[in-house]
Amino acid sequence: MSYERAPRATNASDTMERAELEQQLQAFHAASFAWALACCDRDRSDAEDVLQTVYVKVLDGKARYAGRAAFRTWLFAVIRKTAATQRRFQRLRFWPRSNGNGASVEEELIHGERAAALLRGLKRLARRQREVLELVFYHDMTIEQAGETLGISLGSARVHYERGKKRLSMLLAEETR
Repeated sequence: MSYERAPRATNASDTMERAELEQQLQAFHAASFAWALACCDRDRSDAEDVLQTVYVKVLDGKARYAGRAAFRTWLFAVIRKTAATQRRFQRLRFWPRSNGNGASVEEELIHGERAAALLRGLKRLARRQREVLELVFYHDMTIEQAGETLGISLGSARVHYERGKKRLSMLLAEETR
């Protein structure tokens, strides 16, 4: 996936394009942040930094949506590549998120244990398998969209998806023994 440099806004139609771009970014903000968290091993601070960098790239025209894929697919690819670049410069920490959904203490503990087991299992998967599964299950992408986001072929995405599901199932079964 390559970035195309966008020209600076100079007239009303360019401003409208920027407004539409801002609207798209706002519409996908929650999902983008969740994907940034996944790309940053659940480190909230790193995910915020990555997302801020992505928004600056997009709004300054350093990363330009060319319409070859769905906007969300393109945006998630920019987030993944930005997170990978950031990873080269710092050591990442794992920071689990709390549920905070208003459930009873007992339900919260059960959900927390299951979520923690799932996160431990995901963390043990190969990187590509983990990324494909997170995009498909947490971000409602098709396997094809996940492949486009990750810059891999559909066939490769399918293999990572199937192997990841099988391995995650085995890992979760081991934890319940």
